[in-house]
Amino acid sequence: MSHGSERGLAARIEYNWYHSARGNLWLLPLWLLFVAVSGLRRLFYRLFPPSGQITPVLVVGNIAVGGTGKTPLIQYLVARSSALGLRPGIVSRGYGGKADSYPLKVSADTPVEESGDEPRLLLASGAPVVVDPVRSRAVAELEHEVDIIFSDDGLQHYAMARDAEIVVSDHTRGFGNGWQLPVGPLREPISRLKQADLYLVNGQDFTIVADSLVDIISGREESPDFLRGQTVHAVAGIGNPQRFYTTLREAGVQVIEHPFPDHHAFVADDLKFDDGLPVVMTEKDWVKCSGFAPSGSWYLKISAVPGPEARTQIDNLLKTLGKRNHG
Repeated sequence: MSHGSERGLAARIEYNWYHSARGNLWLLPLWLLFVAVSGLRRLFYRLFPPSGQITPVLVVGNIAVGGTGKTPLIQYLVARSSALGLRPGIVSRGYGGKADSYPLKVSADTPVEESGDEPRLLLASGAPVVVDPVRSRAVAELEHEVDIIFSDDGLQHYAMARDAEIVVSDHTRGFGNGWQLPVGPLREPISRLKQADLYLVNGQDFTIVADSLVDIISGREESPDFLRGQTVHAVAGIGNPQRFYTTLREAGVQVIEHPFPDHHAFVADDLKFDDGLPVVMTEKDWVKCSGFAPSGSWYLKISAVPGPEARTQIDNLLKTLGKRNHG
């Protein structure tokens, strides 16, 4: 099968995730295998849970494939926990990155090819970030210098002990056709939500707002509607690029869509359009493209804004975890 055919098949499967499951029923044998293996894995760790750690760990993840606004929510949690007098840290698998050795403590000098895009972006929150495919090692590396650890994803990484969980979903996409992989987009059944400490919906409990457009070359910041009325090439290598395109359109921008796979390893040719139009990308993609983005390129800086009820729930959870650490 050619690469083009593979991409076409993958696109059809994903389309059916958010429409009728009937088109994916030919995947039932793989679905049965996935459900059996993942169910047995959950049962194993329920019977033989991993040993805990000194510092409380709060996992922020999802049960469905694709973007949910998890990264900006973690940035909010870092800022809020700092405001409450806690010293936060972040651990991540570092998807898309490959380092010579782990655990890897991310710094401003760490190449994004080693850390992965999300850890490099989360470093801007001011909290220390440690990457390791074995998240429990990242926690052990970090726990003695912080008061609370946020795990970027890792909801299904049951080998890592956790003290609390926040599950995030997207209001627009929801849980698709409600089936688990590969017939549907779910990593775990919807009943898994009942085990989480907090369930937040992007678009209901919190919103992602555009803060500014940032010129990639100069660092100059402008209002999100600075390019109003203009046509731009919108580049997005994230789990749910449509949300990014919608944000730009709401700012009055005419969008030419250029979706790439999540965590795509961008190269300079990906940003060459030879028509003089501005290029706008996500903040997560910017960290990978800053070294070769052409003049006239921007990234959209965003943040998560919880509603009043969600703010209260988040604060209560953070305070409870902080008390566990401080006694």
